[in-house]
Amino acid sequence: MRQHNERREPHEPREPWEHREPRGPREPREPRAPVEASDPIWVSLPSPEQLVHRPTGVKITINLSEESLAWFKEQGDRLDMRYQRMIRNLLDEYVRQMKAKGIK
Repeated sequence: MRQHNERREPHEPREPWEHREPRGPREPREPRAPVEASDPIWVSLPSPEQLVHRPTGVKITINLSEESLAWFKEQGDRLDMRYQRMIRNLLDEYVRQMKAKGIK
């Protein structure tokens, strides 16, 4: 008798635990309603073109307080995200808001 982890040769008979019940034909599925571009989920998602674009970055050196760095690292671990990306996103959002207010 073969064990579960041993391979069966094609000419060997199947063990009792290898027999599967035959599946019957699948039930037909109901057709899905077409997705409209105005559906709320599509309105809030970026277009594929926006997903492809990744702004180029510039490497810098920055001195942060130990408290700020520890906080970003904790949040990054909690959210399974790089803390450097969180800091970059925070700065990018700050710049967007300042530009929207007309502050140069």
